[in-house]
Amino acid sequence: MISIIVPIYNAERYLKTCIDSLIHQSYADLQIILVDDGSTDGCLEIAQEYARKDSRIEVYHQSNAGQSVARNTGMQHAKGEFIAFVDADDYIASDWCERHLNAIEGVDYVQSGYNENLVPRNRYQFTSPCMRLYRKQLIQDAHFTPSMIYEDVVWSTDLWLRDTTCRRIRYAGYHYTANPEGTTSRRHPEAEQRLYQALKDRLPGASLKGKMIILYTLIRLKLHFLKS
Repeated sequence: MISIIVPIYNAERYLKTCIDSLIHQSYADLQIILVDDGSTDGCLEIAQEYARKDSRIEVYHQSNAGQSVARNTGMQHAKGEFIAFVDADDYIASDWCERHLNAIEGVDYVQSGYNENLVPRNRYQFTSPCMRLYRKQLIQDAHFTPSMIYEDVVWSTDLWLRDTTCRRIRYAGYHYTANPEGTTSRRHPEAEQRLYQALKDRLPGASLKGKMIILYTLIRLKLHFLKS
């Protein structure tokens, strides 16, 4: 079974497309976990309506606490051997789960590319927890940092610092939506500094390989924010 975790906050415009892409997967043994993070639009009602029609869907509602806490809530309820994350304003191709499941034998997780504005990008998104299928045993004790923007960068970096194995497949079945109302649609200088510091704090105890990963991540981030 694959547990798919969807953190939701005021994504009413996109949510139906997201959920439709999950319930129509060619691989059907799914647990679809929808975590409403205190939405003030119609997201909770949409999620509950889908849950009434599909027994694979579970809906959890919490007071607004941020995407990190929503993802952590989803992980607490995940029952599958494998876990995937899909953001509520994105959607996946109908064979996404099947393609990743077929590729995960012998490794801890599978990484693939994505589509942005319908343009395939087979290069890999190195910070997002999405676009990957994980073995649950790899990440079940890994938690996203609450009240932190760009928390997925720290989470992904901590994953790389472990002794993990990954298979990358040339497949762009994750459809990323550049949501103009999303948290990262604008710069947050204070959050950027907090992110840099969180990564630097990991340097002293890291192996040589780990230090290289952290330094590479810091360089990529600085270049990314300069272009923003």
